[in-house]
Amino acid sequence: MERTIKKIAVLTSGGDAPGMNAAIRSVVRTCAFYNIKCVGVNRGYEGLIEGDFNVMDARSVKGIINKGGTILKSARSKDFRTKEGRARAYENVNKAGIDGLVVIGGDGSFTGALIFNEEFGFPVMGIPGTIDNDIFGTTHTLGFDTALNTVVEAIDKIRDTASSHDRLFFIEVMGRDVGHIALNVGIAGGAEEILIPEEDLGLERLVESLNKSRKSGKSSSIVVVAEGDKIGKNIFELKDYVDENMEGYDVRVSVLGHMQRGGSPSCFDRVLASRMGVKAVESLLENQSNFMVGLLNNNIELTPLENAIKGKSKINLELLRVSDIMST
Repeated sequence: MERTIKKIAVLTSGGDAPGMNAAIRSVVRTCAFYNIKCVGVNRGYEGLIEGDFNVMDARSVKGIINKGGTILKSARSKDFRTKEGRARAYENVNKAGIDGLVVIGGDGSFTGALIFNEEFGFPVMGIPGTIDNDIFGTTHTLGFDTALNTVVEAIDKIRDTASSHDRLFFIEVMGRDVGHIALNVGIAGGAEEILIPEEDLGLERLVESLNKSRKSGKSSSIVVVAEGDKIGKNIFELKDYVDENMEGYDVRVSVLGHMQRGGSPSCFDRVLASRMGVKAVESLLENQSNFMVGLLNNNIELTPLENAIKGKSKINLELLRVSDIMST
């Protein structure tokens, strides 16, 4: 049964990512364009349970397209994982006259949206916002491009120190399950080795490769490590192993951490967020639900939420080949 959409809510959930504010802005202004009311939900699903809503119009999102983070805040909600918590959330959206929900987040956020729809038949639409780029159904998630630029800038500065002191730097970047960030920034930053969860280089081969680099005339090296890489228990164990098995290098570790999530979104992320927000609202108005908006072949397409959650993003095999050639 089709329902008339007169009011749409938008929330951000999970880890923040540059471009989330641009996506919020796009949802709000698309609603204004179609004369649909829009409500912002503060603190993700927790705000949905508590009824923490605020009315938003085109003017309420001015000056945020260039801001990192999320003006709606983000929080993980234990209560939303319970049937009772979701029932309270449904009661609140009904009371507020909300007809559809746009969720900006990752696979955990989409799982919550899917369950909410299955239990109450409530229309939901997802926008992928995570710097890891680990969502199936889109070549780029919001924040990925900005994070790459942030990390490359950091690597460039660390390389200045590495070359000045003949040092070997292990640089850890985000990527618990996938190596998209590490692979891209490793190539862009001229890393001698790139360690990602998808490829098990092995400790002995790592040392062999670093020794080969040194014999070729390299006096300093950069190794980019995704946090989910399986070679050692952690990046500090990698450092200790190399310390014990290589002479002549002053080995250092740099963990970039949460700085990768922050900062003003890139032009690419701002444009992508704007396109995704428009598509999400227009899809709800067309009575579509349970989809994620994604970028495929430079077109904005819809992927069923279930597929986005269960599917796996694949590492670019061509980039792996390029990285091997570039590290010669």
